[in-house]
Amino acid sequence: MLLLRSTLFNLAFFAITPLFSLLIMLTRPLGLRVVWRWARLWSACVRGLLRVCCRIHIRVEGLEHLPTEPCVVMGKHQSALETVMMPLLVPMYAWVLKRELLYIPLFGWALWCIGVIAIRRGSPREAMRQVLEQGRAFLRKGRWVVIFPEGTRTAVGESGQYQPGGVVLAQHARVGILPFAHNAGRCWPKKGYLKYPGTVTIRFLPYLSPDDVAAEKRGAVLKRLQQQIEKETRSLGG
Repeated sequence: MLLLRSTLFNLAFFAITPLFSLLIMLTRPLGLRVVWRWARLWSACVRGLLRVCCRIHIRVEGLEHLPTEPCVVMGKHQSALETVMMPLLVPMYAWVLKRELLYIPLFGWALWCIGVIAIRRGSPREAMRQVLEQGRAFLRKGRWVVIFPEGTRTAVGESGQYQPGGVVLAQHARVGILPFAHNAGRCWPKKGYLKYPGTVTIRFLPYLSPDDVAAEKRGAVLKRLQQQIEKETRSLGG
């Protein structure tokens, strides 16, 4: 039954994703707000498929921590689920991602239409320059910036090396940081075909104001965020 449910979900997911990608590409001339509605509807459809096909329910906590102004969002990266759900959780944002994703037919092209920060992971200096320059430009336009500091997905119970790009961007742009934790890897594992029933909790943690971010050195802020995110992730079973 688990295999059947997972197969049904995967078939539906890979059917609707190109469709919504095409809709985003075709309606991009109408403005960003129009295509963002398509992105949010895609996320909502995937959330419904997870519930119906896989019996995966998603609970969101800590929405009271979301600021009213644009900020840098930093969180755990265990699964594809948290990336898929993000358009439903925070206002219009630019996602920091690996450039190779833009080469995926339709989906990657739709990402490019929406506007992302596509970095070359093999070139740290260039990647940092892109995050700073493009990130500040997006923030000035009122877009949030979402970055996964580990850079790649980690398995449940594991922690990758946190990179300082998000903290550096927040300090240079004089904006705050919104951290989040979750346990998505328990239901949608890293590189996993099978989707396991259960409840995924995405928990936003207390917001670090621009003053909080500027008050400490980059390394201290990054260490505090890592400890907080990892502690909350473990408390959720992630």
